Amino acid sequence: LPGPPFTHQQTPHKMVYYGQTSCEQDTERYLDVVKYVFSCYKKEVPLVINTMGWVKGEGLLLLIDLIRLLSPSHVVQMDVYDWKAMPSLTPEHVHLSAGLHTKGKQQPKCKQLDTSAGESWRCSEGEDVSAPQYKLLYINPEFPRAGVAGEARVHSGILRDMSILGYLGQLQYPDIRAVLPLHSLVPYQVPFNAVALRVIHTDVAPTNIMYAVNASWVGLCCIPDEIQCQTDGPVLLTQTPVCDCLGFGIVRGVDVQKKLYHILTPVPPENLRLVNCLLLGNIAIPNCVLVGQQGIEGEIPYVTSDYNYSI
Repeated sequence: LPGPPFTHQQTPHKMVYYGQTSCEQDTERYLDVVKYVFSCYKKEVPLVINTMGWVKGEGLLLLIDLIRLLSPSHVVQMDVYDWKAMPSLTPEHVHLSAGLHTKGKQQPKCKQLDTSAGESWRCSEGEDVSAPQYKLLYINPEFPRAGVAGEARVHSGILRDMSILGYLGQLQYPDIRAVLPLHSLVPYQVPFNAVALRVIHTDVAPTNIMYAVNASWVGLCCIPDEIQCQTDGPVLLTQTPVCDCLGFGIVRGVDVQKKLYHILTPVPPENLRLVNCLLLGNIAIPNCVLVGQQGIEGEIPYVTSDYNYSI
């Protein structure tokens, strides 16, 4: 586990392509994704759940939802000694607090007894007052700049680009010293009617869908429904499915005449046979992949400086 993630990437047992760097715009789908992935956990080995760093406002409420849904045995809460915006996530706090999509237990109604008795208050019978059973481990990190705001977004963007570059590194031939540019690698040809398309993060008119897909990073997914298309395609989904993602690729080009997608991916052929859906999110190909291509004379494909910011 130690070390930068891009240096030792592993193929997940179960993966869903969420398609956005933040779940703020669609928290319900985020929870659906978590439930879908968690459903394959067989409880044969310990499971570490790495939550997000979004712990303010709705992010904190979403974290309470996750704790309530996943029922962990331990919760590790890391805090900074001079930042008191986040409450201690004790089992009692999670039990009583409402999440973003789940409700907390109401404080039980109590009956007052004879005040001279040793037990002045007693909770009414028949109410479930049991709190979640987990152990809270509270940690104050003391390393320099811990908890400094504003840097996490920049660092996560750099690490995300490095992860994408590390993933694309699997396309390189192991016996060649030089790194080959992506435009010199042979892509797969995929017929329009063999895969369904869906843009996750925004609405795209069907007439513009090929502009959106071209030169984009896509999740190679498998939906349970068989792709049925009366024409040559493209096949467009009306809703974003929660389904298995088998890997990622770049749509290197679209041949509208032959109705083919040209896709670069390191996913092995035996897994590609299962792919019947391409999901496009707002995860961008790192700029260096497009700008730093060697061996191109003249204008670089997909890159322009003639851009009108008023449009």
